[in-house]
Amino acid sequence: MAWTATGTLCCRLIRFPSARCSPPSRARCSATSAAHSPDAVDMEYADLNLRPLYPIRGQHLRIRQHVNPLSSSFSEPTEPPEWKEVFEDPLLPLMVDIGCGSGRFLIWLAKNSDQRLNYLGLEIRQKLVERTQFWVNELGLRNVYFMFANATVSFEQIVSSYPGPLSLVSILCPDPHFKKRHHKRRVLQPPLVDSITKNLCLDGRVLIQSDVLEVAADMRKRFDGYSDILAHVDCVDKDLHCNNEGWLLDNPMGIRTEREIHAELEGATIYRRMYQKIRDASH
Repeated sequence: MAWTATGTLCCRLIRFPSARCSPPSRARCSATSAAHSPDAVDMEYADLNLRPLYPIRGQHLRIRQHVNPLSSSFSEPTEPPEWKEVFEDPLLPLMVDIGCGSGRFLIWLAKNSDQRLNYLGLEIRQKLVERTQFWVNELGLRNVYFMFANATVSFEQIVSSYPGPLSLVSILCPDPHFKKRHHKRRVLQPPLVDSITKNLCLDGRVLIQSDVLEVAADMRKRFDGYSDILAHVDCVDKDLHCNNEGWLLDNPMGIRTEREIHAELEGATIYRRMYQKIRDASH
């Protein structure tokens, strides 16, 4: 495969300096600290200086927290973009963040990574995408792009058209849809797992995490089912360590998502797994 050498080099775990705001201990967490979590988010992403970039339409958008992805309005796959128009170099390895929310996480990576990567955020709430892409345009970044899309039905069509290798996919604290009858609304359904596994380049990685153990365990079970293709990263990278239950001990990305910040301020545990593609399905 033409991308194997490049993919092997660029699909190494992205290593950044440790996140600047270390998680507070549970003993210090309280309703008061949780109330100030927006301030903690601003501190974590202070170097982006995004607040002044959206003065007209306001910083606090009215956004629905929960969206039903099974609604007919989200049933049609989103067409892929013209990659040459959205990325300066569309042949670079690609990271896709599914359910990217406000987009700050990806924008930070795009600005601070010393790896030559492109970053794509998929988000089902259109207002968030509009604001995030506004930030990207104002910052003049040509290695990150955001799309309004239901990843469950659109991931395959979008990613399979990308001309470079898919090196990393992240699904970070997705909507838990707690009620059992709503589990079918969860983003990580079997077709999406199949598509991620198929499209990853050799040595490409998948990072999953949630502050809800049952959701993290459900995602873990789905990817553990591909043990002939995916290996948990601690089996191939001895620098990464897990607890005795198999969850990563540290955040490997060097920056926390907004949900991660809120959850840790409330005293929650973040459950993480990362997988690396060790062989193609055909082998």
